[in-house]
Amino acid sequence: MYDPLISILMPVRNAGAHLEACLESILGQTYPHWELLPVDDGSEDDSLTLLERYAQRDHRIRIYRNGSHRGIPAALQLAFSQSRGALLTRMDADDRMAPQKLERLCHLLRNAGPEHIATAEVTYFSDTVLGDGYLRYQNWLNGLMHTGRHYEEIYKECVLPSPCWMAFRKDLLRCGAFETDTYPEDYDLCFRFYKAGFGIVAVQEPLHFWRDHSNRASRNEPQYANQSYFDLKLPYFLELDYDAARPLVLWGAGKKGKQLAKRLSENGVSFHWVCDNPAKWGIRLYETELQDFQSITSLSHPQLIIAVAAPDGQAEILQFLEEQAFKPGADYFFFC
Repeated sequence: MYDPLISILMPVRNAGAHLEACLESILGQTYPHWELLPVDDGSEDDSLTLLERYAQRDHRIRIYRNGSHRGIPAALQLAFSQSRGALLTRMDADDRMAPQKLERLCHLLRNAGPEHIATAEVTYFSDTVLGDGYLRYQNWLNGLMHTGRHYEEIYKECVLPSPCWMAFRKDLLRCGAFETDTYPEDYDLCFRFYKAGFGIVAVQEPLHFWRDHSNRASRNEPQYANQSYFDLKLPYFLELDYDAARPLVLWGAGKKGKQLAKRLSENGVSFHWVCDNPAKWGIRLYETELQDFQSITSLSHPQLIIAVAAPDGQAEILQFLEEQAFKPGADYFFFC
């Protein structure tokens, strides 16, 4: 069996402080049949100089430039257009690969076959103090690698770590690859994998080291604000999972609940609105009256969107849903 070429797509912008460690981790891969396509996205530091130095050292590295700062989707589009591999993966220029990352993902993906996405656990690290939010996301992601419930929880957050997945070229092309400019681009691609019906297979150990630092795009670019993630979810839900023949229930009357109520109303989607705060029962917003969550039991075969973020609140809601024998990914969907 031949060893396929793996194309590594890597947007680069002002990554000089961490780029060498990233490149060394790629050069140290146990799987040798790869090509790296870094796209310099208007860097103002020494990133391009470092890339050129490494390209002279290893012919598998081919550099491209986007000129001015055009963003990650444009960089991915350019890298993909120049790629030649049968398998593709993405890398962030400030992260590190475990030595066996490409080998393990390639082996897993080829065994699973087309219409699958291979992924693995990740480990966040920081040169300073790693925030609790990143640790929670890491632990949640890694938990999915063991349960396989990626699509059941897709409306919570992006269920695939953006720099730790591998796919067949023909499958990427089938779901539109990087043609869209929609942000957040990794979450949008994940939804398109879901829409295409691709299975997810996972290595249950960390293969990617995800660096947190103050200059990360996800910290500084407005396209990656929490609101962008939130805005992406509802259109996909209405397209992929909403059943208009069933009563829809929105659970939660906080900030996110109100945002969802507004968007549902704007889309002409009728819904029941419930919460567990008696002080809010009877309040009418967006032409819908807030009710006691127990009213759910009087509805016939409802679908629920849960817009409650507090962990203790989610645990209580989950207990209620399990008592009603509701199934995740079919009867209820956590949106935060």
